Amino acid sequence: MKNKIFLVIMLFPFFLVTSCKENKSSNANQKFEYSEEFEKKLQEQLILVEDGGTVEIPAGNYLFKKALSVEGKNNITIKGAGKDKTILSFLGQTDGAEGLNVSNCNNIVIEDFTIQDAKGDNLKIKGCDGVKVLKMNSTWTTGADTSNGNYGYYPVECKNVLIEDCEVSYCADAGVYVGQSTNVIVRKCYAHHNVAGIEIENCINSDIYQNKAENNSGGILVFDLPKLFQANGRNARVWDNDCINNNFKNFAKPGSIVAMIPPGSGMIIMATDSVDIFNNRFTDNKTIGIGIVSYFITGKPVNDTAYGPYCHTIYIHDNIFKRKVMIPDLTSELGKLITGGFKSSMDIIVDGSADPKIRDENGQVPADKKICIQNNGDIKFGNVNFWQVKDQKDVFNHLDRDISKFDCTHTKIMGNNTKID
Repeated sequence: MKNKIFLVIMLFPFFLVTSCKENKSSNANQKFEYSEEFEKKLQEQLILVEDGGTVEIPAGNYLFKKALSVEGKNNITIKGAGKDKTILSFLGQTDGAEGLNVSNCNNIVIEDFTIQDAKGDNLKIKGCDGVKVLKMNSTWTTGADTSNGNYGYYPVECKNVLIEDCEVSYCADAGVYVGQSTNVIVRKCYAHHNVAGIEIENCINSDIYQNKAENNSGGILVFDLPKLFQANGRNARVWDNDCINNNFKNFAKPGSIVAMIPPGSGMIIMATDSVDIFNNRFTDNKTIGIGIVSYFITGKPVNDTAYGPYCHTIYIHDNIFKRKVMIPDLTSELGKLITGGFKSSMDIIVDGSADPKIRDENGQVPADKKICIQNNGDIKFGNVNFWQVKDQKDVFNHLDRDISKFDCTHTKIMGNNTKID
């Protein structure tokens, strides 16, 4: 037995090193040539395309120095010859931040090509109604680098958004990010080697399903943040997703919200209302399978009277959790809390926070606001009970493993019921 322990100790550094190895994008060795003529021609097509028209980008590896943009169009399609055949590279970009910037459009389809290595976000879509992003790839060929752009796909302040069958990797924030939008579907996407694989932030009515989030720091996030255009996100359904081995190093920009995500997080729900999480598979996430936390876990001030920093009406049921014996993350405050408090990885953890205005004299939350957890198998569960914590020294004195307190159901959580596809 002593020899086995000694062997584990000796091999641990090897496992640590090999687990941090990263495979850069498969497009990293592609050859690209810059053509000012092609760059001007494509931008001209995006400016002149008539409503109802299509801009086709032929097969080839194209290098750009300037950001591309399209604005104020209706019912147009921007189409490549396939995500492995049409590749737009912005490596060494000198003008603009995004790769492709789409704004104030109605019913736009973007499909069948790759965008990579933009200085900022690869694809940004703002203020549009009716967005379809299909069969795309978005990556940074430099691998995991803090200087990479934040987002692979970045629809923000939009309505009726569909992101389907897309791949994304090496984003310094979130691969698929949908923010401050209404009526959202993210499905059949593959997000890997990002800080966060898929993030839904301050959105109303979202469906996230049949995705694979693998080898990110955090697999899927549903967040609500203060001081944004659309406050108080709600009504998300997250089902039939695979969150696998999300133990990749966190290479986020220091000070960003996602910098606090402990590597090894399958899913984190923060400060949002009405989320239904069911029929998902959480496999080999070394720190937590699902974490339900308030905004206060970030340690940042709120400074927004319209903002609700707590999670309410969350239903976690009928999921599958599988995990080998793994060492939880020790690089983040949340990871240290989980490790120090519960001495092991956790399948589900809640911070126990709720709006003090709605708690009764016994500290209980109304039935329609509770976090409910049912039918997830024999799991490791923990409640931090932050609402009882007086100071930092008191943080480990209220830990609770009693999952029976969360044995309840919610039946009226709705996601996106608007037909987009």
